[in-house]
Order: sequence, then C-alpha cells, then structure tokens
Amino acid sequence: MNPIKKIKTIDNLEFFTVSVDSKKEIPFIDTMVSAGFPSPADDYLDLPIDLNEYLVENSAATFYIRVSGNSMQDEGIDDGDLLVVDRSKTPKNNDIVIGVLNGEFTVKKIQKTKTKLFMVAANKEYKKIEITEEMDFSVWGVVTYVIHKTR
Repeated sequence: MNPIKKIKTIDNLEFFTVSVDSKKEIPFIDTMVSAGFPSPADDYLDLPIDLNEYLVENSAATFYIRVSGNSMQDEGIDDGDLLVVDRSKTPKNNDIVIGVLNGEFTVKKIQKTKTKLFMVAANKEYKKIEITEEMDFSVWGVVTYVIHKTR
C-alpha cells in the first residue's frame, strides 16, 4: 500500500494524504554525522525507523504538499519539494505556512508585527504581502518538514 495518495491539485500545489498504517522501515544509524571534519563511523545499524513515526505527529491533520515555484528558495524549499503540513498546529511568528489568500493557496513565511500581518517569500524577487482586513485570508496549515532530493 502506498503511504501517500494524491487527493487534488490546486493552484499548482499537489495535495496528498498521509497513511501511517503502512510501514516502510529503513535502517537507522543511531550516530551523529559530522558536517565538519570526518569522525570514525560506527560499524553497526541500530533499530529500523519508520519515517511516518518521525515526520507525522497528527496523522488525521497531516498532509503532504508538492511545491511549485521558487518563492521560498532561500529557506531551502525548491520547486518540486514535498512539504509535510500539519493543520492542527497553531502558526507562530516566522513559521512557514500554507496560506489561503483570496481563494489561492501559497506557501510563505508568516510574520506578525504589533499592528500588521504579512506573508513573506524567501526570495528577493517577491514582495511581502500585507494581509489586510479586506482580504480573505486563512492559514491552512503549518509546514513541519521539507523533503527534497539532493541530486
């Protein structure tokens, strides 16, 4: 059984459900990997890990969404990346969220000042959007993880 199932495409975003019933365990090496100078590797594998258990806190409220575009590239979110989105989380200042602005879905960083609310891209080519009372806006969910290929 496939752990993710495409449910719809809206505004160049693909939405997928999460199934934690299926298990795909992969070996997990329980040792830290140095991002600086190499360290001696341990010659053992620890217990297997199920990525659903690691990435999904609330399966009923979690979805995968595929990104289209480059507005969030400076946050490490590239065109084609898969986002893990939790709809049960309350957004905090500077969280990356899926917002619905005037009926259109977008992924941006949410920023709040004392008197204003903004949706901010992570690409200098895009202007930040001030959310006003006249706009139809809601936060659809909070991005908790970004999954992308490195090659």
